[in-house]
This record gives sequence, C-alpha cells and structure tokens, in this order.
Amino acid sequence: MSDPVPSTRTSDADRDRVAQLLQEHFAQGRLDHEEFTERLGLAYKSRTVDELALVTRDLPERDLAEVRSAVPRWEEGAAVPPMTLRDPALMVPWTLYVGVNVLCFVIWLILFLTTEYDYPWFLWVLGPWGIVMGVVTVGVLAGGQGRKDERDDV
Repeated sequence: MSDPVPSTRTSDADRDRVAQLLQEHFAQGRLDHEEFTERLGLAYKSRTVDELALVTRDLPERDLAEVRSAVPRWEEGAAVPPMTLRDPALMVPWTLYVGVNVLCFVIWLILFLTTEYDYPWFLWVLGPWGIVMGVVTVGVLAGGQGRKDERDDV
C-alpha cells in the first residue's frame, strides 16, 4: 500500500478568492462579524487546498470564477479605452483649478466691493495656471491616443 498523496499547497490568489467569497456571504448575512473574522483568519493561515475548503464547507456552493470576474481585469492585448476629460486623472486637477480660482475671485470681489482696490490680481493665478492645465490636458489626451495606436500595431 502506498502513502496518501499530500494535499496540494494553496496560493495567495486562492486565499484571496476565498476571502472575497467570505465577504460576500458576510454581506448577505450568512455569517456574523465574529464568525466572518474567525474564518477569514483561518483562510489566510491555510496552507493546503483541503484546509481552505474547510473554511467554506457549510456555505452554499458558488463558482469562484464569478467572484474573480467581479473585478474587471484587462486581458493582454485588449484595447484600452481612450482617456476622456471625465477621467479622474484629468478631473481632479481641473476641479482643483476651478476651486482655487473661484476662491481667488471671491476674495478679489470682496476687496473690490469693500475697498477702492480694483487691480484684478486673480488673473495672475487664473491665466498661467490655466495655460499649464491646457497644455497638460492636451498632452495627456494625445499620449493616451498614441499608446492605443501602438497597441493596435502589435
């Protein structure tokens, strides 16, 4: 008689998939906080696939591929969507630009209405920074198009 084959070692990706599954069951109310924390700890401490299976043995069956596909991943060679003005990489700087310039204008307007000071100093913030923002935006949008064209060629 031969010795039984040792159980297969588990990977970090397997542990992460089980952790996501446990989070789903916790969110659906199948696990309370204490049990969720205990099982999550056991999942990350497990060394073999069998130990990992024990963590979810009494939970409903679920295809782990569904959990994996919940996080969108780019397949190699897939087309990257072009960057737009609504992309956070552009929206955040533009929002800051608008906010700072509105603040400067309001300060200037208060001074203009309450004193005899009428020099439009806020334009020194608005103008140069606006030019830099415009150049950066055009560069980012053009750079995103260039990468897309390079991927199409490959």
